[in-house]
Amino acid sequence: MDSLLKAKLALSAVLTSTLLLSACGGSSSDGGGESSDETLIKDVDTSLFAISSLESLETVECTLSNGETSTCYEITIKGFPADRDEVGPYCPETISTTAENSGKWFDNGILHDADGEFISNLATFYNDDNWQLFDANTDEVYVTDTQAKCEAAAVVDVAEEYNNYCVECDINYYSEVEGEGLHSTVLIPTTPILSSEASDIGAGGVGVAFNGVVLDAAAPAEVILEAYTIAAFDDCVGHVNPFAGYHYHGANHGDGSCPGVDFESDGHAGAFGYALDGFAVYSMLDENGEEEDDLDECRGHSDDTRGYHYHTAGPGENSFIGCFTGVIVQEDERPRP
Repeated sequence: MDSLLKAKLALSAVLTSTLLLSACGGSSSDGGGESSDETLIKDVDTSLFAISSLESLETVECTLSNGETSTCYEITIKGFPADRDEVGPYCPETISTTAENSGKWFDNGILHDADGEFISNLATFYNDDNWQLFDANTDEVYVTDTQAKCEAAAVVDVAEEYNNYCVECDINYYSEVEGEGLHSTVLIPTTPILSSEASDIGAGGVGVAFNGVVLDAAAPAEVILEAYTIAAFDDCVGHVNPFAGYHYHGANHGDGSCPGVDFESDGHAGAFGYALDGFAVYSMLDENGEEEDDLDECRGHSDDTRGYHYHTAGPGENSFIGCFTGVIVQEDERPRP
């Protein structure tokens, strides 16, 4: 399989070396921040994906959301990040467990260490005495430490007996092959097409990272909190559920706790994945720690080197991009995990 993929990726890299110009329906910014009637479009470069993260990669016919027939890359990922040996940790074992051995939680745009101290202070943090995620006698945190508990708590309507739990699921519960995660398939246009108007991010997710992990839609934080639960993430803002396996809800490439993304040669932020419309997704900040100041409502802009592309939101924002600038595959054609 690896030799076949290498051949396909090498061929794709040759085919995708051309930059295309496409008319833009709205105003977009070039590298200098000025409005332009033309936006540079760059083909999807599948050679950027880690070969070890892929189960298969094919070019197929597809129907886009604008009704056009096109070609798409059908990318089946293994669901385990190719740039890491393990995922987690998520929930602290006790209220004394430090951040090093705990995960993360976000609230109001801020990514917090979900360590023992954070868990012990949730009643104060949320100004609600109903929060009690630990045993006051043993200091042990209530954690969904079995598959049955995970599946009972990682749903919209959480049974009352699983209120006040730190929810975590083991990636091995849903691995089809040992050492891999839950395989899933995405369809991405081989060449992005600008839409006449931006479209919302739906339940189908945002895209896929080069390391073989799904960039998921926003986590239902309000629903999670209503059950007095915390669905803890690891340092890369990823966690596991029974439906998507291991997936990301944010990008955390800046603090050294998660594998970083190399900056471009000109100091621009580095790319780490593709959105479902085929436009590349780059990190939030450049090598000077600064954010681009000309992003549109979808968190995208264009320059002469990279064409139109997105920059992710902050790691605690529970999102990657604001919307899709390009067309995506029609919903009834999109594969399901």
